Amino acid sequence: MKLVKSLLTALVVLAGVQAQAGAPGKGLLTPTNHTLILIDHQPQMAFATRSIDIQELRNNTVGLAKSAKVFKVPTILTTVAEKSFSGPLFPEVQAVFPDVKPIDRTTMNTWEDNRVTKRVKEIGKKKLVIAALWTEVCGVGPVLSAIEEGYDVYFVVDASGGVSNVAHDTAITRMVQAGAHPITWLQYLLELQRDWARGETYDAVTKIAKEHAGGYGLGIIYAKEMFGAKEGAK
Repeated sequence: MKLVKSLLTALVVLAGVQAQAGAPGKGLLTPTNHTLILIDHQPQMAFATRSIDIQELRNNTVGLAKSAKVFKVPTILTTVAEKSFSGPLFPEVQAVFPDVKPIDRTTMNTWEDNRVTKRVKEIGKKKLVIAALWTEVCGVGPVLSAIEEGYDVYFVVDASGGVSNVAHDTAITRMVQAGAHPITWLQYLLELQRDWARGETYDAVTKIAKEHAGGYGLGIIYAKEMFGAKEGAK
């Protein structure tokens, strides 16, 4: 009888702890509270990028794009002078969104193209996640402009790049001073998943990690093959 009472007491305490679990912060990204904007991931822009290796940049940008696709995040693709100077969007990024036609611009500041801002307003999310080439030009422009219009902006630092480390880092500092939030592409993926018990996206998220997340992804492969391990298993 004492054992039964002890077990019941333990269950009540556990239930109370679970009921008192903290609510997620309002600053966190969710699949439904933001729009992703990928800006000028094109060959000519990548050629002059020096703050990140081009292969790593392409890998990270595809990882970011796939993350948004898995969670059905509304995504805007945009290019600058595609036909006359910069070339097409990275083909591996376009392959993630085969039905999304990039908005091709002449202005360096994406926010000054009415087609882009019109689409942002149609989607209606007050949080924006942005990645761009180059950070100091095509990143700074829309980030600062959107913040001034009341948007909460997150900048993906490792799916973006500048013509030098100084240019990239200085631009990020400027954006952060204006109120932008720096994040990485893997942080973005895991922030959207948040809980490994979310089985509907579990397989897709770990697949993206295995393909694009370097050592972490390799660790997932190793643990699964060697021990049958699974994220979140108790």
